[in-house]
Amino acid sequence: MKGDRVEIVVDAGDSTRTYEVVASRAGRRVETAVRRGVVEVSEVTRTGAVVRTARFMANRVLALVEQPVPRDDASERPLRETPQT
Repeated sequence: MKGDRVEIVVDAGDSTRTYEVVASRAGRRVETAVRRGVVEVSEVTRTGAVVRTARFMANRVLALVEQPVPRDDASERPLRETPQT
């Protein structure tokens, strides 16, 4: 969803660096994958086409924070409690 974002904190030797990958348009999402010692964070369209990818060595990644946009889906709303009689 537009607005989803992932923050990646990487060890840069004497300091840390923070990178962000954001779903920039409607219908796009951000996906993360860890494969063969590499962390990949990609912005993907509805059809699954990758728009852009950020790659980091897994042993340098200190934190990977996924921050989804709050949804207004009816399915995610809590059910109303019925009063006890």
